[in-house]
Amino acid sequence: MKPNLYHVLGAKQFSRTELDELFAAARGMEDVVRAGGNRSHEGRIMTTLFFEASTRTRLSFESAMSRLGGSVIGTENAAQFSSAIKGETLEDTIRIVSGYSDVIVMRHTDIGAAKRAAAVADVPVINAGDGAGEHPTQALLDAYTIEKEAGRIDGVRIAMVGDLAYGRTVHSLSYILANYKDVMIYYISPENVRIPSSVKRYMDEKGIRYEETTDLDAVAGSIDVLYQTRIQKERFPSPEEYDKAAGQYIVDEKLMSLMSKNSIVLHPLPRAGEIAEAVDSDPRAAYFRQAQNGLYIRMALVDKALSGVKG
Repeated sequence: MKPNLYHVLGAKQFSRTELDELFAAARGMEDVVRAGGNRSHEGRIMTTLFFEASTRTRLSFESAMSRLGGSVIGTENAAQFSSAIKGETLEDTIRIVSGYSDVIVMRHTDIGAAKRAAAVADVPVINAGDGAGEHPTQALLDAYTIEKEAGRIDGVRIAMVGDLAYGRTVHSLSYILANYKDVMIYYISPENVRIPSSVKRYMDEKGIRYEETTDLDAVAGSIDVLYQTRIQKERFPSPEEYDKAAGQYIVDEKLMSLMSKNSIVLHPLPRAGEIAEAVDSDPRAAYFRQAQNGLYIRMALVDKALSGVKG
């Protein structure tokens, strides 16, 4: 791995100082967007390599590059429309693509793929999701949204709900929240998709309080943030295991009535029935604002990567 490149590979790489600086940069990018963008990275090229389906992540990264004056090449289905289908290794693909671009944004089906890419790349690599592993840029925009909506992250009480085993967003968000003081996390899930022991060990090492439970109603009134996730059918080993987890937690008007008037509901999206559409009109439903915040965070990350700023 080349020492002077700014890669974004996992949420654990960020310190509290770096998070504060990144969020300040994201606030600045909100001003850039309101002004119609800038030309700070004119002539620079981003390659988006998505070996797995994406809408928000891919388009927000491409929009981020365009807002900064750069251009984008790539494919939204690299598993089918790249030389991977011919048997080319990921490492060889990255070596080639490095010669065509100034930054690579990659989503892959395999845990650890981003680190493999960064090990051979000549340009910065940004992890846009690696299988059931991590999704660091999603966690960054989640934390940024919490800070904007709640006014703080220190002292926040958050319930992470749904598929916590395969849900890479909750893994990364847990790691980000470990940088803050007096955080309390409730991990709420069906029994067959509980939070991995590796995440719990990290929380223990960092002194972060957490509780595992299956009872969302019991904690709904005491939380600041409800972070709902989709039960990811595509990641389950069998239809039977999926059926055990599906449909157990639905955010509806009844659940919202149990929550504080100052709380917020987040979701990394897409949703698949786990948040009722009737909730969308509730001012506490922040998931579409959350998605918008992804643009600002990703602009800040792309700007840092292209500016050659080593973290």
